[in-house]
Amino acid sequence: MAPVVRFRSAVALLGRFPALAGVDLEVGAGEVVLLQGANGAGKTTLLRACAGLVQVVSGQAEVLGHDLLRDRRTVRRSVGLLGHTGTLYDDLSVEDNVRFAVRAGGGDVAAVKPAMARLGVDGRLRTISVARLSAGQRRRVAIAALAARAPALWLLDEPHAGLDAEGRDLLDGLVRSAVTAGATVLLASHEAERASALAGRTAVIGGGRVLQRDAVHVA
Repeated sequence: MAPVVRFRSAVALLGRFPALAGVDLEVGAGEVVLLQGANGAGKTTLLRACAGLVQVVSGQAEVLGHDLLRDRRTVRRSVGLLGHTGTLYDDLSVEDNVRFAVRAGGGDVAAVKPAMARLGVDGRLRTISVARLSAGQRRRVAIAALAARAPALWLLDEPHAGLDAEGRDLLDGLVRSAVTAGATVLLASHEAERASALAGRTAVIGGGRVLQRDAVHVA
């Protein structure tokens, strides 16, 4: 079976700066891989490249069989990126945001309400505009949108940031459920203990390269 993520000597530029400077990484179906490294190491750029949001200019980069050097737009419907700020629309309600994300990703709108309920953003919050929510509530809405979409590849950038203890546990449960259902997960986190409990192995990023990619976690 072909890897879900395959990067070979992949280079991506932010301006003229090589944010990815020759990345080599493979992630197989059903894996949970933790990206670790200092701020500015290239973790976020790698996740955004996998999501088709950053152009890979040389080398090889394939995600879910899509060649990102030739077409980085098509893959976006099959991946879900949870970034630092999320991709919510302030003027839309909680439910409308989640529905919009699901439709944009070609998902099943029947999954919207169960996902909202699991993240605790249903009930009276359902019709409230996102602009009126706290940072933690906004984070839960973004996670509900991701879960409802059920993408084949989850790309999580500091996913526990802004969540309370209950929210962090809910997120971990969602990740485990997604993997059981066949999803693959690539996550960047400074919370080593919590993230390592989710991941099967760690890839260490530095200077826009993968310095170590086979650090297997033992339960």
